[in-house]
Amino acid sequence: MNSEHSPTSTAATATRGAAEVGTTTYEFTMRFSSTPRGARLARRLVAERLDTWGHPHTSTASETLTLITAELAANAVRHGHVPGRDFEVRLTRTRGVLRLEVSDTRTERVPLLSLDEPPGDAESGRGLMLVAALADKWGTGPRVNAPGKTVWAVLAFL
Repeated sequence: MNSEHSPTSTAATATRGAAEVGTTTYEFTMRFSSTPRGARLARRLVAERLDTWGHPHTSTASETLTLITAELAANAVRHGHVPGRDFEVRLTRTRGVLRLEVSDTRTERVPLLSLDEPPGDAESGRGLMLVAALADKWGTGPRVNAPGKTVWAVLAFL
């Protein structure tokens, strides 16, 4: 497992730019091995980070975002795996919004934004339906500063 910490993730807080004067931004970024173990670790570390940021494990925000992390990390491992490449998780908290981004290096396997339910006997294909139901917004985009894609989800909290 490799980790990349921005200056804000080491300290866990930072104030950014004139537009956010007086607003604290929390950020956590880490790379994980593209394995089921890496996906489990991503889920656990997101839950721990949320707890550190004031969202206890039993809070709705923590439970919801931890479940979303589990789904997106599992998808990165199953559908975005490139041998020898990790996936990355970025979690930010700013102004009552939690944003989770999961990036992998597969550009050709972008999830469909259609939420048609798979056939009743299908063993998979419902994870993004769950993400769409739990998140306030979600989507995909090209990965910034590296090849691949990013799937993101946003959750507002009070």
